[in-house]
Amino acid sequence: MKSYSFEDREKVMTKQNADGVLSSVYHFYVDGFKGMVLGRKLWAIILIKLFVMFAVLKVFFFPDYLQEKFATDEQRADFVLQHLSTSAVPEKKK
Repeated sequence: MKSYSFEDREKVMTKQNADGVLSSVYHFYVDGFKGMVLGRKLWAIILIKLFVMFAVLKVFFFPDYLQEKFATDEQRADFVLQHLSTSAVPEKKK
């Protein structure tokens, strides 16, 4: 049996770790998704719900207020700055 020095072992382990970690993680997830039965349906439902929430609802329920009210980017920036820098809670008058 051949004896390896510490430096040789370190070189081998470093190369295996660099090449093998990403490969191991990738194969772990690929094998896991291949073995799923119910999980595939659940992931499909999740992806459909995300699409509906971000694509469909945004178009119908969240109009681009700044685009409609202001003509230039400078006007939009001034409006946002003014509203961000003012207090959300009005001060009490004495």
